[in-house]
Amino acid sequence: MTSTDQASLGQGLSSAEAAARLNQFGPNQIRPKRQRLVILEFLARLRNPLVLILLAASGISAVTGDATGACVIGLIVLASVTLDFFQEHRAGQAAQRLAAQVEVVATVLRDGTPCEVALSRLVPGDVVLLSAGRLVPADGMALEADDFFVNQAQLTGEPYPVEKRLGPTLQAHTWDADAPNAVFMGSSVVSGSARVLILRTGPLTALGQIATSLEKQPPATAFERGTRQFGLLIMRLTFGMVLFVLLVNIALHRPLLESFLFAVALAVGLTPELLPMIVSVTLARGALRMADKKVIVKRLSAMQDMGSMDVLCTDKTGTLTEAKIRLERHIDAQSRDSAHVLELAYLNSHFESGLKSPLDDAILQHDEIDASGWNKLDEVPFDFERRRVSVLVERQGRRLLVVKGAPEDILGLCTRYEQEDGSAAPLDGAARACITALFDSLGEEGLRVLAIAWRDMPPDHPHAVVTDESALIFAGFAAFLDPPKASAGEALAAMAASGVAVKIVTGDNERVTRHICMQLGVPIHGVLTGKEIAAMNDDALRARVADVNLFCRANPAQKNRILLALKARGHVVGYLGDGINDAPSLHSADIGISVDSAVDVAKQAAAMILLENDLGVLHAGILEGRRTFGNVMKYIMMATSSNFGNMFSMAAAALILPFLPMLPLQILLNNLLYDFSELPLPLDNVDEEDLVRPRRWDMTFIRNFMLTIGPISSLFDLLTFYLLMTLLKADETLFHTGWFVESIATQVLVIFVIRTRRNPLRSHPHPWLTWLSLGVVALAMLLPFSPVASGLGFVPLPLEFFGLLAVLLAVYLSLVELGKRWFYRRYAAPAANQSAERH
Repeated sequence: MTSTDQASLGQGLSSAEAAARLNQFGPNQIRPKRQRLVILEFLARLRNPLVLILLAASGISAVTGDATGACVIGLIVLASVTLDFFQEHRAGQAAQRLAAQVEVVATVLRDGTPCEVALSRLVPGDVVLLSAGRLVPADGMALEADDFFVNQAQLTGEPYPVEKRLGPTLQAHTWDADAPNAVFMGSSVVSGSARVLILRTGPLTALGQIATSLEKQPPATAFERGTRQFGLLIMRLTFGMVLFVLLVNIALHRPLLESFLFAVALAVGLTPELLPMIVSVTLARGALRMADKKVIVKRLSAMQDMGSMDVLCTDKTGTLTEAKIRLERHIDAQSRDSAHVLELAYLNSHFESGLKSPLDDAILQHDEIDASGWNKLDEVPFDFERRRVSVLVERQGRRLLVVKGAPEDILGLCTRYEQEDGSAAPLDGAARACITALFDSLGEEGLRVLAIAWRDMPPDHPHAVVTDESALIFAGFAAFLDPPKASAGEALAAMAASGVAVKIVTGDNERVTRHICMQLGVPIHGVLTGKEIAAMNDDALRARVADVNLFCRANPAQKNRILLALKARGHVVGYLGDGINDAPSLHSADIGISVDSAVDVAKQAAAMILLENDLGVLHAGILEGRRTFGNVMKYIMMATSSNFGNMFSMAAAALILPFLPMLPLQILLNNLLYDFSELPLPLDNVDEEDLVRPRRWDMTFIRNFMLTIGPISSLFDLLTFYLLMTLLKADETLFHTGWFVESIATQVLVIFVIRTRRNPLRSHPHPWLTWLSLGVVALAMLLPFSPVASGLGFVPLPLEFFGLLAVLLAVYLSLVELGKRWFYRRYAAPAANQSAERH
């Protein structure tokens, strides 16, 4: 560290120096995202193995004299790649703009003034102001610290907060990780405040160098598992069919290059190469619509998972309640109003340096309490294992440890209780039973309760430690009212009607939560407490978790176990949380959901951010996720039925025809036109009945749909072959032309049947989908009569072909409609029953 740095420790950097250091050290990211030029992003698309094979084959064709065919293949490949790149690039930019709206920031001194700066733009030399609930944005050393406790379990595995104090100056290139003033990226501030000098950022941090658990991939989401399974299915089908066709053509002694091109083109036809673009654009458009509904999507794949979500785990405060907490009563052990209990509670909340809870705010609203005569000496911050906070205060030589926390824990530490005259009496069994009954009665009234206790400390006792929390004197209870949210009951009913089971996972006690649920009209199916969960192994919890919808007194580790148990039973799980203790669960859930007012730790871990803490907003987001999922599934079912049927019949035709059933470049053109017709799918309307229940990736369902609709498509292709050869006496060129037009017409128009479970005439597609699909079919019919026909290997079709085509299309679409109805009667009902059983 230079002398200039030492002199400017307190004031931070200038804006100009910060910009220069950002260029020097790069962004503060463990794995910085490389911003590639647009042209490099486009060229990266050409690395697709199928694209490279096609380009290589095109070059070989040009060398062997087929310049026209080589140019056409090259142009088709270029058009397809460009189409894919343009749409997905726009979708990616839209997603980045949304994520930027909720990016986590740090308070940094720049030019001597505090300002908000994105974490990625921090540089060595920055001075950051940290307080409870904030993330430590990079490695550094504390310049000032006031009861500064951090949780660095992500780095060290230590479950308890560690206090950071001032210490010797640390050097950026070599410093002691155990130094008392060293702080690390990935830690979170539990309590207190500090001014920290950033020494190392990005990959140079301890977290960046050892790639700890914060950078471990979370468990695969339902969407990721589904796409992986679908990719494997398509890969197996494609490899088997292409190998079969190639061997047949070689066995029949057809030209090797043409046979190779045909096999590769067939692979392109079988591969749903438009799927990444369809998924990206659909998700991005869904995310933009969700932004209009006050939901910001940070991770686009969460849109799909939202559509599949069938269980939502949520806390009670602020979700089911108004989070407008007021202190209703402050009573002693005999249930009498006690000013002393209020004073002790006020001192604890006033001097606590951790993140203030709504309960603290409610206590501090009683500004008639005068804390000016008291001085704070030390504190033991709150943690979720102890569930209490202690402050050591002094006035006129008297030192007092004031403890506030969960009644069950506080009572276990008390040996005496305070009487009306201020004297302390032994807390024997009878007194303990009376106090416990008083606590239970407050819970029955729906009041949240904190226990208040204290003890005198020796005058020479300078610090507070956990072991001081013993032999306490029980003062009384502070009881709070948090009324239920008016909109929550309606939103919960809407969730249940939409097939989403809401499970309440809270640190509060059972009686208070039951009272709130009763007021909201939420039936309780089963209850598990934190103590009961702690006594269960994972198998036992997995067996019970589906039958329970109320989990009380659960700590962060237990909340995470609940989520993992639900996922292990096949549920797609969302988790709604906003506190420090919610970060592990937000990370493990299929969809981590937080709110804009949440602490940084929670916002960082979440995949979605609600701009309004309202279940009604979340319900609207769930429906949008299902709409997005529905449109992606339309393309999947098209690609695995009609498209696959056409490619299958093409492979079969290679066996029975004396020539290739379609030229390689015609297959590629067919595929390009088909893909072009599907571009408006992200805009398409989704039937209301498809929004009623959660929908998820089901490879058995997709495979069965393919085996139902695909053979109908293949049957009509083979019928077309027969009619072309017998009625029209088609030669090779006329056959290619006729089948190209028929193939496009059946592949494209069948979308109007497949896109809905209803009668196609009763479900209205988006106008863009209608006009673009009809336009592509019209273009395919006109191509044989255009100036480019000869270059594409087409000849004009006789008039009687179009009459034949009209009859074939009418019968084909009717049979697909009948097959579709049979399929949904046969397979949709069992799927619905299985979904019901999971609940």
